[in-house]
Amino acid sequence: MKVQERGGAGTHRGSAPGQPIGERLPAPPRERKPALAALAVLLILIGALGATVLVLRAGDRVEVYKLAGDVPAGHAVTKHDLTTVMVAAGSAHYITPGQYDGLTKLRAKSNLYAGSLLVGEMFAADGGVPAGKAAVGVSLKEGQYPTNLKDGETVTVYRVGNSANSAGKGSGSGNSGSGSAGSVVVQRAVVSDTGTRDKSFGSGNLAVTLTVNTAEAAALAQAASAGEAAVVRVAPDNGAAPDNG
Repeated sequence: MKVQERGGAGTHRGSAPGQPIGERLPAPPRERKPALAALAVLLILIGALGATVLVLRAGDRVEVYKLAGDVPAGHAVTKHDLTTVMVAAGSAHYITPGQYDGLTKLRAKSNLYAGSLLVGEMFAADGGVPAGKAAVGVSLKEGQYPTNLKDGETVTVYRVGNSANSAGKGSGSGNSGSGSAGSVVVQRAVVSDTGTRDKSFGSGNLAVTLTVNTAEAAALAQAASAGEAAVVRVAPDNGAAPDNG
């Protein structure tokens, strides 16, 4: 009996290896989502279109003038003042190298600074004197102007000389352009052109053109004609309130 039981037990164990061990259950079929696939394709197309537009816009560029140096108000631009850069074409009236001949006939309306891209609105054909302003020529003796006076600088004009004392006593009013020695003729003037020294006066006078308010032009012209105008370099007016002290 014991032998049969062992044999039967052995027969039972021998049949076990015939059964599959660790068999995986069949995976359910994946659910297809055509909407997500279509969205992915659409996003790819949009990205490609955007890249194409950027490339096209990058190619739509024009060569324009940029200032390599400062240009004072009332001055013409020269080749030495210019360089060129490529910029995206837009609505701004950029000045291109093809317009150089016309540019040389114009004058800057205001002080222009290095690095500025040139547009047509910066220039005028009338010498660049803004409305309400006047350009007055002044011949300055040695000692009546600072050294290295440059175009575009801001100066204050004082009345100097002995005749200014008697003129001031006779008029009693600063509006006529008369005043005591040391009185201010123009609080803030801009040097439009320093010109050159005039040897015809024998003392090497410096011819200077100053841009002032129209109301100050007569007083300045009177002081200049008497040789009693002296200019002093001051800081440029950056929009600060005037000093009435």
